[in-house]
Amino acid sequence: MSTIQKAMGKIRHPLVEDQKAKDEQAALEKLAAENALEEEASKAVAKKAAEHVAKKKRATHKPPKLIELDVDELSDQGMVGPIHDGASKLINDEFRAIKHKIIKNAFGENSDLNNNSDLIMVTSSKPNEGKTFVSINLAMSIALEKDKTVLLIDADVLKPSVSKVLGIGSDRPGLIEYLLGEVDDISEVIYPTSVPNLRLIPAGMPNHLSYELLSSDRMIALTKELAERYDDRILLFDCPPILGVVETVVLSSLMGQAMVVVEQDKTRVGDIKAAVSQLNNDLILGFIVNKVVRGTFTQQGYGYGYASYGLGYGYGYNAEAEPSK
Repeated sequence: MSTIQKAMGKIRHPLVEDQKAKDEQAALEKLAAENALEEEASKAVAKKAAEHVAKKKRATHKPPKLIELDVDELSDQGMVGPIHDGASKLINDEFRAIKHKIIKNAFGENSDLNNNSDLIMVTSSKPNEGKTFVSINLAMSIALEKDKTVLLIDADVLKPSVSKVLGIGSDRPGLIEYLLGEVDDISEVIYPTSVPNLRLIPAGMPNHLSYELLSSDRMIALTKELAERYDDRILLFDCPPILGVVETVVLSSLMGQAMVVVEQDKTRVGDIKAAVSQLNNDLILGFIVNKVVRGTFTQQGYGYGYASYGLGYGYGYNAEAEPSK
């Protein structure tokens, strides 16, 4: 072979080079397509497996049993109920006025100005000021609405009282079991009650990490899920007192409204101010004055006042009701 022929052999024709590049590109595209098909097949298999697990779980999952509430007995104790005469009518009217403000804040024309306005915490500055009694009465009153439902959550997990006051026992799995991860789906601890529009999440069994669980990521995720799941439901949290309980302050950042219960002739204004100053500044804040005369349900009266936004210190009360200094 001559020198010229050897030199010509080293020169590749542009058309040959172009075809080779095209072949390489086609091979790469074919490989990518095959990989994509394998990835889609893997996703399909994973999805089918997840659906199978979910279907099996649904098949074995039993919905929570209905909780029977003795509304007549509760009404006899002076709580909100279907009877509208005497003391029952009085307390029904008082809580009707309170709930209408709460519902308006949650679903009214300005409800979009506040995040999670359908999540309401009921608390007090210190223990034993009547917050659980107020929580239950608010829940019972809201449940009487024709187009609204209410979920009452016993979030005072260290000293739960909702189940005790309702007389339904305290041995059901509840919020604690869900926050611990012992219950996967929150619907497993949302109990229907004999009051048609009322649902209940009990506190669950006591745990040494009860308060820490209230400020956990799982609790934060739960409040977001509940806020987004229902468009006609009030989420009412019976929370621990504010002073001395950091977790209650953390919970306030997840809520849209806060009702602070004030006991007449007991709660000090200084305690109220100290407590409220720790709450989330964006809360719609309300005060409910609990007028206990002799400590019986039938002799209680309530008043209500609220600050639209921020930390107002206006008090609402019936005649002659005023917090002690």
